[in-house]
Amino acid sequence: MGGMSDDVRDSSLTVSQLTGIIKTLLENSLPQVTVKGEISNFKPSSAGHCYFVLKDSAAQINAVMFRGRAQALGFQPKDGMLVEARGSISVYPGRGAYQIIISGMSVTGDGDIMAMIEERKRRLAQEGLFDSARKKRLPFFPRTLGVVTSPNGAALRDILQIVRRRNTKVSVIIFPAVVQGSEAAASIVSQIQAANLWSLCDVLIVGRGGGSLEDLLPFSEESVVRAIAGSGIPVISAVGHEIDWALSDFAADVRAPTPSAAAEIAVPLLEDITGAVTEYRQGLESAMRARTESLRLMLRAFSTEGMELKLRQILNPLIMRFDSLREALIEGAGTLISARRERISQMVQILESCNPQAVLSRGYSMVTDADGKVIRDASTLKDGERIIIRPARGVIEASVSGVRE
Repeated sequence: MGGMSDDVRDSSLTVSQLTGIIKTLLENSLPQVTVKGEISNFKPSSAGHCYFVLKDSAAQINAVMFRGRAQALGFQPKDGMLVEARGSISVYPGRGAYQIIISGMSVTGDGDIMAMIEERKRRLAQEGLFDSARKKRLPFFPRTLGVVTSPNGAALRDILQIVRRRNTKVSVIIFPAVVQGSEAAASIVSQIQAANLWSLCDVLIVGRGGGSLEDLLPFSEESVVRAIAGSGIPVISAVGHEIDWALSDFAADVRAPTPSAAAEIAVPLLEDITGAVTEYRQGLESAMRARTESLRLMLRAFSTEGMELKLRQILNPLIMRFDSLREALIEGAGTLISARRERISQMVQILESCNPQAVLSRGYSMVTDADGKVIRDASTLKDGERIIIRPARGVIEASVSGVRE
């Protein structure tokens, strides 16, 4: 502080005076700086300004980027992003704190925390912990909702308020857990396991309200991710605000942008359920009435006269068809028999014409030798050979006295 006068060094100062001196020294000696760091605790305001912290492994500094400059950015800042920021140092006297007012900023890579989360995400994804095939369907009407979160957080109050508004028939079991700091991961895992061990609820919300990347880090711990993926109870991950995310979102069966949205997803509106039940009941009653009336009309046709008429309507065509077929069968059988008789008569005539006895009756005789062999050639006989002659009646025994050609 070589520029400070001896009067200032020797006299006592008020806090405002000291802060003013520090403000003047910092702002004048560092009118423009360029700093490289990791974005943390990023909070955009409703007016469009961006408030966050720039940090490295050993120190951090508050930063602000006003709306005009923020709108000119070519990217959306987020926690864990490594950036190079250009701006000036400013001191805010009201809090006695210094900050950097950023005029320009560019991305230079992922920060250490984000790089660690991305590496863990790739490794767990390769194991299949985030596969859609592992996802379980949420129950349509859960009787009991479990909530693993801080018992003192705004997230729990929002969930309870929405559950009461949507469906008073759903019970809520709170599994109090530490959701920030070194003990958070073990606490969250313990409560998820307890809910599963005793089957205490039908669906489980695991989450917390918004915070910095470091605040949400427990929900990206490997133990928490594995506990969620291994839960037999369907899990809804509800970590932070809509722009926030954690590895629990990928392992859970459903990811909700906020704890409030998780309650709306898990708990159906009682009015919707009663309305649907009423609609189903009315549809069932209408269908039953229509079916009953149809059966009543059918039964009317089963009177004695009606049954007789229906039987006649069925039998008469069959009887008429039977009579026609019988007549056709008799006629066809008669025709077939006549044809067969005629054919038999023809065959008898043919057989009779071929009968040797008929030939013999016309004056012919059959000549055989003594052994009964038919003589067809006279030259085969010798003089004095004994022969047998068979006319139509009787047998003549003779001997050959001569043979002529």
